[in-house]
Amino acid sequence: MNSGSDDRQFQSEWYRVSTRLKAEIGETAFENWVKPIRACDYKNSQVRLAVPSRFMRDWVAANYLDRLKELWAGENDRVRSVDLFIQPTLKSTDQNKDDNDFLSGQENVSRDISVEVNSSKTVSKPVLEARNRISAPLDVRFKFDQFVVGKPNEFAYAAARRVAEASSVSFNPLFLYGGVGLGKTHLMNAIAWEILERDASRTVMYLSAEKFMYQFVRALREQNTVDFKEQFRSVDVLMVDDVQFIGGRDATQEEFFHTFNALVDQGRQIILSADKSPSDLEGVEDRLKSRLNCGLVADIHATTYELRLAILEAKTEKMNLDPPHQVLEFLAHKITSNVRELEGALNRVAAHTQLVGRDLTLETTQEVLHDLLRANNRRVTIEEIQKRVAEHFNIRISDMHSARRARSVARPRQVAMYLAKQLTSRSLPEIGRKFGGRDHTTVMHAVKKVDELRDHDTIFAEDVELLRRMLEG
Repeated sequence: MNSGSDDRQFQSEWYRVSTRLKAEIGETAFENWVKPIRACDYKNSQVRLAVPSRFMRDWVAANYLDRLKELWAGENDRVRSVDLFIQPTLKSTDQNKDDNDFLSGQENVSRDISVEVNSSKTVSKPVLEARNRISAPLDVRFKFDQFVVGKPNEFAYAAARRVAEASSVSFNPLFLYGGVGLGKTHLMNAIAWEILERDASRTVMYLSAEKFMYQFVRALREQNTVDFKEQFRSVDVLMVDDVQFIGGRDATQEEFFHTFNALVDQGRQIILSADKSPSDLEGVEDRLKSRLNCGLVADIHATTYELRLAILEAKTEKMNLDPPHQVLEFLAHKITSNVRELEGALNRVAAHTQLVGRDLTLETTQEVLHDLLRANNRRVTIEEIQKRVAEHFNIRISDMHSARRARSVARPRQVAMYLAKQLTSRSLPEIGRKFGGRDHTTVMHAVKKVDELRDHDTIFAEDVELLRRMLEG
């Protein structure tokens, strides 16, 4: 940079770019991966950013670099590229001094959810303070009394309650898994709240796998692994969200494995969540998978229409809303991807009607949510379902329409009928006609049978869930 004013403009641009990225990726990811970056200089249409390690450079390049280029080009149309380079002397705590004017007051200060235990457990003050900084803030909205229980999540809910209410280790680890927005984070928060409300002397550390990985890499870089081990191995309850992200990270898996063993050997509770079952985690060592499977594994299935409707009813009661029931039925039928999106749709409609002063009607709902409904209306066809299910179970597509009743054919056909009912807006008679002119009662029987099998056969349930995700994706 040629002048102080140019440098201030450059740092101002970096602040706006990083702030926008922070809004997109969330506090935790920002603190872990973007905040340690130092904006160094801009010349020849290229921005140069310094990162403290090769690991961080590779992560940022893979996950955020393209977006950083887009955002910076939006701030300065002369920017053509963004380059990352390693500056080993750069510490995450030593932010660019020129950034201080811009970043002051912007740091996220997590709520301290770690509570110092009785004096018999000796933990050094620096370690305790570091542990408190690492723990993520708990969300006051996510408690057990605000979790709507239904058939798809009742087992996971019961397991979470048992672990939270137990005075000693109940299931170790408790492993919760399911798709995005189905309630894993809600249950993780609820467990932490319940434990602390029952016994404030217990130390609970709740963080993402990404944060665990970042802290471990940082400890290696600063040659301070002793304090890292003490931080994580001196807690009563360790809760790690999204453990699928440690897949392929051999050194992180090694440390996680030893931390896991140390806590289990001391009788401390471990609670984990992921988007897949332990056996299906990609890039995770077999010995760690075995450890993750040794406790209680509880899955959260995709929501049913009835559960989505119950969630909306509970939400409107809390918001003191009284919308027509047909509005809730419409939302429960149309917004099927996840609970987070469902609640967001209701919030959006409610805010619009209140701000604009219109009645909350079905017509208003359709108008306000037209873009969201269009996105959710990626209509999966029955033909597509039949093709995907036939491929999965290694049968012919013609078997979907045939009169064959062999179990190897009948069961996949029932799965396809079930998915057609779940993923399309076709009526039961219409679905029946697509399956060789079958009666609507046959479709009803298929849906009931698949529901029963999902409840009693976890492998079958995972097959159905995998097919549903593939079709919706």
